[in-house]
Amino acid sequence: MHEAARKQAEGLTIDELADWIIDHRMKVCHWFTVDTFDHLLHGGRVSSVAAVVGTALQIKPLLHVDEQGYLQVKGKYRGLKKAIASQLDKMEQGWTPEIGRLVIIGHGDNPVAAEQLRQSVAKRFPDAEIYIADIGPIIGAHTGPDILALFYWGSNR
Repeated sequence: MHEAARKQAEGLTIDELADWIIDHRMKVCHWFTVDTFDHLLHGGRVSSVAAVVGTALQIKPLLHVDEQGYLQVKGKYRGLKKAIASQLDKMEQGWTPEIGRLVIIGHGDNPVAAEQLRQSVAKRFPDAEIYIADIGPIIGAHTGPDILALFYWGSNR
């Protein structure tokens, strides 16, 4: 919505704006991780064995929702620093600042981790316009309060 408002301010007509939104809606990339598997377990996304082992080993899954709406595990990392590094690697592989430099960092209830990710993004992508936003209760009910998400315009949705 932020980028659409920006395009409207640039003078796009309502029809041009609608076309721009349709053309770019699948170029919003999102990669996220969670601290524990509790909410993924309760939502039926992982087995109880995977939840216990993953939490005990401090595994941070790199998650992604594919174009059909299915939750996909794209990587498993030990510790938050490695999970953040994987998010940054994904952004580096696909970020398309020509579409928009807006980068949103979402978190459920973890402003410290969100700030850590913000600093990492700012260091690696100095042209990014970074905003930190809260993840609401609908998504949070599925992921838990420890979600850390990275959204950007790109080619690796």
